[in-house]
Amino acid sequence: MQTYEKLLLENKAWAQERVEDDPNFFKRLASLQTPEFLWIGCSDSRVSANEITGTQPGEIFVHRNIANLVVHTDTNLLSVLDYAVTHLEVKHIIVCGHYGCGGIKAAMSNTDYNQVLNMWLRNIKDVYRKHFTELDAIKDEELRSDRLTELNVKEQVSHLAKTSIVQKAWQKRQAPDLHGWVYGLKDGIINPVFEMKANSNIDPLYEYHDLKI
Repeated sequence: MQTYEKLLLENKAWAQERVEDDPNFFKRLASLQTPEFLWIGCSDSRVSANEITGTQPGEIFVHRNIANLVVHTDTNLLSVLDYAVTHLEVKHIIVCGHYGCGGIKAAMSNTDYNQVLNMWLRNIKDVYRKHFTELDAIKDEELRSDRLTELNVKEQVSHLAKTSIVQKAWQKRQAPDLHGWVYGLKDGIINPVFEMKANSNIDPLYEYHDLKI
């Protein structure tokens, strides 16, 4: 049996178990999607939003990329953000990184990962440069990586607040709140490291004054 065939078998077993527990599970799921949360997480296979939060399908709207970045030119992320905030009207957006992140470690190195990955990791390098004094004072490489992970999450949350998508929602419905979390691979515990309530103050340079609500 090929490995991908095992996935299909497990899927059938999972679906059957769901129906046995709740005959209307899939009917209910197919007719409505009303998640309260948008999760922007890392693509790392060890960090599954539903798995680590104990939530069910339909409860979290998910976007994932390498090192959970919010890049203002990333139309993929922005389309997910717009749909979640404007149409699903999520109440919370969570940016969740994780300790031991390969993307963070790669960005801390001087290795050439070729053009596309170099371009992506540049966003993390910019976070490192912004906090260079603090990070360079941490001599233990693992601890430095952990701290950069936390600072990167904080930076991405602030990037969310700078979007017109979030600012429009703040004006219209005083939501969503923004959260920065870091998941621990070694203990499975989520560490909240940063939060911005709706209508939090941001640098005036990034405020939009003529938003069309």
